[in-house]
Amino acid sequence: MAKFVAVLLLALIAIFMLQATVSAKGGHGNGSGPGSLTSSQCPGQCIRRCSKTQYHKPCMFFCQKCCAKCLCVPPGFYGNKQVCPCYNNWKTKEGGPKCP
Repeated sequence: MAKFVAVLLLALIAIFMLQATVSAKGGHGNGSGPGSLTSSQCPGQCIRRCSKTQYHKPCMFFCQKCCAKCLCVPPGFYGNKQVCPCYNNWKTKEGGPKCP
């Protein structure tokens, strides 16, 4: 019984350490970096990204579509797409950028 409790305790410690490591690697908090967002964070990040454009509706539509796929929105209002390679490299049929 004591061995079982010891193994269980070690397993729980290992799980908590692994969870802390994964959270530290993926949790940027600012919406930049591949896969740093959850899908529930996309609307807020897209509102920020599209807030200064005169084409707000299409910007929001494509930003949310790109964020849902890439789980990343570049920092700032324009540019900086190199921070999110998936967001940067997704192209339209014509070869233009899909993500704002």
